[in-house]
Amino acid sequence: MMRRVLASSRYIMIIPVIGTFLGSVALILYESIALCLTFMEAIRGGTVSAKAVKIFAVGIVEAVDVFLIGIAVYLISIGLYSLFIDDKLPLPKWLEVHNLEDLKGNLVSVVIAVLSVLFLREVVAWEGSSDIAAFGVGLALVVTALTFFLMKNNARRQ
Repeated sequence: MMRRVLASSRYIMIIPVIGTFLGSVALILYESIALCLTFMEAIRGGTVSAKAVKIFAVGIVEAVDVFLIGIAVYLISIGLYSLFIDDKLPLPKWLEVHNLEDLKGNLVSVVIAVLSVLFLREVVAWEGSSDIAAFGVGLALVVTALTFFLMKNNARRQ
């Protein structure tokens, strides 16, 4: 009896699978709308200046950032589904998740990309008033630590 209950309990993971999937879809749709509005504002504005182009570029970089977060949440959804519900889900080799370490590795890779986009956004929007070098060094330390985690994680799998 207990064995059956425990074996069936894995289906409770459908809740975070659905939640993360819906969250990723919502992020992607919402940001798609925001990006369309950014395009329309640029066209409606009609002015071409260095400042207008910079504002437009920052809007696009911010959209990329949100899309990357949406993709990370989607990867978590797919990973949880394949780990707990159906391990025969046809996925590309790079997306296959065999354990929680694989899922964490996928997440950390996307976090590194999001942090890189965050820094790019700050550099594009930078007007010389703040200390961007300190921000960059802080991000570099985080990215270095995450890269070290990925290297250790990959070495453990081989």
